[in-house]
Amino acid sequence: MAEFTLQVKTREQAGKDLYTARKRGLVPSVMYGHGVAPQMFWLQYLDFSKLYNKAGESSIVEIVPEDGKALNVIISDVQFDPLSNRFTHVDFFKVRMDEKLEAHIPLEFIGEAPAVRELGGILVKPLEEIQVKCLPKDLPHSLTIDLSVLQILGSHIQIKNIKMPAGVEALTDTDAVIALVEEPRTESEIAALDEKVEADVTKVEGVIKETPVSTEAPTKPSEEKREKK
Repeated sequence: MAEFTLQVKTREQAGKDLYTARKRGLVPSVMYGHGVAPQMFWLQYLDFSKLYNKAGESSIVEIVPEDGKALNVIISDVQFDPLSNRFTHVDFFKVRMDEKLEAHIPLEFIGEAPAVRELGGILVKPLEEIQVKCLPKDLPHSLTIDLSVLQILGSHIQIKNIKMPAGVEALTDTDAVIALVEEPRTESEIAALDEKVEADVTKVEGVIKETPVSTEAPTKPSEEKREKK
């Protein structure tokens, strides 16, 4: 049985009454998969929001239609309103429990790197997730990375250093670095970086470098011309 369950309601027609339904707290969704006809559902906004915060896009979810049997899916895509950031549409992918699937699993960093705490190093995390392949029953919600192994400046953790759960195969290059500690920047390097940023900003089109305001009274009045946009 899946860890996460979501009640859904069958949606009869695509594109109909979307505005009214969303105002009522419903979210349109579509489920698709290999060898199955797409099915459309309505989701309760609050129920899906709570589930998505816990399950994300890397967990098996059991959706239960009001007039059918439960289906095992993963959340494959979520669309948001650009202004309100509210969910506007959800895609589910139906999985077969006897067929391996590929998914992106988020990395969960725990602990503190001694090379940062004691030596002043800079922690860099180039990757936030990796791609894996496994049976649905073996799909991990996240992969835990312990930063306490980063003892010295220059130390790093690669994907091949992760102890993968049983039945889970990493598809991302196993030599890829997921965390490392760089040497702290010197004062001269920081100053040089600040100078470079200042120079680059003044070259951006439309950016005018601010000049000091004169305390002397102008000899004659002047008009400010503003560009109409």
